[in-house]
Amino acid sequence: MAPPKRKTGGGRTTLKGTRPGEAPRAAGARNEGQKYANPDENRAGVHASSRYTPPVPAEMKMPKAWVPYLMVSLFVTGMVVIMLRNLVWHSNWLTLAGLGAILGGLYTATKWR
Repeated sequence: MAPPKRKTGGGRTTLKGTRPGEAPRAAGARNEGQKYANPDENRAGVHASSRYTPPVPAEMKMPKAWVPYLMVSLFVTGMVVIMLRNLVWHSNWLTLAGLGAILGGLYTATKWR
């Protein structure tokens, strides 16, 4: 018979008087209605990000026309090389070359928008 389970901890996960997602108040914190010197501090829980994300250039938004052609040609080349290896020649290097071409096609597929 196994011993009964006992409680290992528990209790509150947030400080008393706070809500989940709300920062705990320090002793002597300002009142809710009091304005701060920084306007971003007036909004509860919203802080300005210190990271800058530049806008995406227009040439990056447009898909490149040659990407799907390269992708399909790499897939077909890989399949043909593997089939030729099985039908005509018997070299493991052809299998590796075919798999490399197929992997190149998969990599190219990730660049297609």
